[in-house]
Amino acid sequence: MFLSSLTERAMSQGYRRFFRVVPATTDALRAENYRVRHQVYCRELGFEPVRADGLETDAFDAQSIHCLVQSVSTGEYVGCARLVLTRQAERQSPLPFEIACDAVLDRSVVDPRALDRSRIAEISRLAVVGNYRRRRGEQDKPISLSEEDFGTPDRPRQPYLAMAVYLALIALARHHGITTLFVLTEPRLAANLARLGVNIRRIGGEIEHRGIRVPSVMSVSEIIDGMNFLVRAVFTVIADEVETGLRAAG
Repeated sequence: MFLSSLTERAMSQGYRRFFRVVPATTDALRAENYRVRHQVYCRELGFEPVRADGLETDAFDAQSIHCLVQSVSTGEYVGCARLVLTRQAERQSPLPFEIACDAVLDRSVVDPRALDRSRIAEISRLAVVGNYRRRRGEQDKPISLSEEDFGTPDRPRQPYLAMAVYLALIALARHHGITTLFVLTEPRLAANLARLGVNIRRIGGEIEHRGIRVPSVMSVSEIIDGMNFLVRAVFTVIADEVETGLRAAG
């Protein structure tokens, strides 16, 4: 990783200069989340039908924790994501990936049904608006994290927006006592997440879902413990933003 010329202070200041994380704790903020999703999933990518109200929602939103990433310079919400929790009244009700991947899950690696289901969640509906997905090859993806995001040995850089989306979810998961995260993702994403210190394990075969996707699992504590000191500097700032936002919402 091309991080040798960067410092913890430069990393945290670089993030603060461009973005902030806002937990979507009110109806108004959740609507902003749904608007970002509608822009990306419906208008830009055509994954879902365009809706008259300009909000992209589904049945899992009611059992989800949502967050937004805001541009410091414009105040515009430019990214979003959610953690889908199991339903409190019916813990064995499946998460979205369990439905989509039922036939391909390798339950000898991990069986979601055998875990404490109050402590699992699924990463879902990650999105970054089109103005921030300008590079070739990103136009058909709601969010991307590629090798070129990290720059070169001579000119290292950090993918602050993608980092903010993922690290906000880790901070939210820790706050809510979630220990295990599942995600349905592109096979090549694992290598790029590993550059952020994320140990992501594949737990099943491929399915077709807006491209080839595989189910994977992550440990929240392993992610936090495995962060290099520069990523941890950004995570510390984001975790503070999350906690501040949640405290403000009571």
